[in-house]
Amino acid sequence: MTARFTDTLRQQSQPTWTQIIEHRFVNELLDGSLSDAVLSNYLIQDHRFIDAFLTLLGAAIASADTFDARIRLGRFTGVIAGEENTYFLRAFEALGVSEAQRQQAPDSAPTAGFKAIMREAAATRSYAAALAVLNVAEGLYLDWALRAPAALPPRFEHAEWITLHNNPDFQSFVAFLRAELDRVGPADTAISNDFFQRAVALEQAFFDAAYDIKG
Repeated sequence: MTARFTDTLRQQSQPTWTQIIEHRFVNELLDGSLSDAVLSNYLIQDHRFIDAFLTLLGAAIASADTFDARIRLGRFTGVIAGEENTYFLRAFEALGVSEAQRQQAPDSAPTAGFKAIMREAAATRSYAAALAVLNVAEGLYLDWALRAPAALPPRFEHAEWITLHNNPDFQSFVAFLRAELDRVGPADTAISNDFFQRAVALEQAFFDAAYDIKG
């Protein structure tokens, strides 16, 4: 039986893929022990992705080769611009992170790298390139979030970040992303693998950087 294209990409990313879903940050988030300083640092940086991520989703919509794919991607774009962005704003308020703090904190190196690769993938006008980055950005988050225990952490800042990434709709969307890359990726193997592997490396660096607290 021939392996799925996305299974091959994931296997080629090992052991980094597994190291990410078992990262210290993930473990502390899932058990509710993650410090406010680390979570605040992480969320400030993660929120910086939204503009570039919406650009990437727009490019995926523009380069998709079916109407159904455009509809699915469009609906997810609404989730990012809506409930996920709202979570960030509520979490910042709960954590006491001011607008000034959010604006003044410089991009970490992984944040700058992720913003760049999202815009690079969008600029290729390649559906496979966009899907490769999306499969990493969303697939990794689903994989770590599926490790969550039945009893979620008591604070919404932890619990909702988990449930945003393991709910049935999100699971279905990640399955869609994988199926799309399985479908179109083999015709663009080099570009798919390049963007996929670089994105995985950036994800690991991003989780590591959450603990790089300044001051």
